[in-house]
Amino acid sequence: MKVVVFEQVGGPEVLHLVERPEPHPAAGQVLIDVQGTALNYADLLQRRGSYVMKTDGQIHLGIECSGIITQLGTGVSGWKAGDKVCALLAGGGYGERVCVPATQLLPCPEGVPLLHAAALPEAACTLWSNLGDIARLQRGETVLIHGGAGGVGSLAVQWAHCWGARVLTTAGSPEKLRRSEAFGADAAIDYRHEDFVEAVQRLTDGRGVDVILDNMGAEYLARNIDALATDGRIVMIGLQSGREASIHLGKMMSKRATLHTTSLRDRSVAAKQAIVAGVLQNIWPHLNSGRMHPVIDRVFALSDVAAAHAYMETGNHVGKIVLDVKR
Repeated sequence: MKVVVFEQVGGPEVLHLVERPEPHPAAGQVLIDVQGTALNYADLLQRRGSYVMKTDGQIHLGIECSGIITQLGTGVSGWKAGDKVCALLAGGGYGERVCVPATQLLPCPEGVPLLHAAALPEAACTLWSNLGDIARLQRGETVLIHGGAGGVGSLAVQWAHCWGARVLTTAGSPEKLRRSEAFGADAAIDYRHEDFVEAVQRLTDGRGVDVILDNMGAEYLARNIDALATDGRIVMIGLQSGREASIHLGKMMSKRATLHTTSLRDRSVAAKQAIVAGVLQNIWPHLNSGRMHPVIDRVFALSDVAAAHAYMETGNHVGKIVLDVKR
């Protein structure tokens, strides 16, 4: 089968296709004939050699996919060959076939093309595990989602809106602001031209927000604390602006605030099973009804993976970039 690899870290040009033996499902796994996979920021970091993974050895790129089950490992029940699925992966989505624990499968939502379903598992599991499970976002609360036009953000804005929260978001261009509001944001803040803390205070009459979903990290931490309401919660899922920051504990204590830093890829199979179950219960009904949908910016052929990575690095995309493995 064909799979994307890189022998050395570097720019998009290090990515290339090679032939590798087809995998075989172990007990509890299924083999998926991959239709599509979606790019994630973790893929860029891994290619650059700056992604910290708690694992040994090479893990292939691709942490989500969609496709058709072709083979079941022993002990798998509830699925059959021919089922159209999408899946949360530890790696290997950038290839024609991949094995995955059956507990990390999700059925392709009704009305969603199988290729587009590749853009759902990572974003859905990230937003549910953080906004739903950890932050316990409640109906009627106000949430600030940084990067509301991004891969996770575009789905998180939709879900928080469906969940009954008031949704504020940040974005960096007029088009991304417009799209974020179209996804369900009550207000979109231009972080390039406006201090998001001042905007939050204005939009909440000085109260602040109950929950912040942050993919930026160090540079945003102090301002995120300033933007929080009393008993507010920050869930940090990325470090795009840096890894080291000082925390004003006095402000945190005065607001009874909490900060959670989370990751998904290195969690145990059991932990991922619980997250996938939460996604199936709390997010999938909105996808099946059409109230939510995957946001696809552009589709590239698997052989054009370098161009796809180069495009993602421009930061111009809205939603997800998908690789069509069958092209």
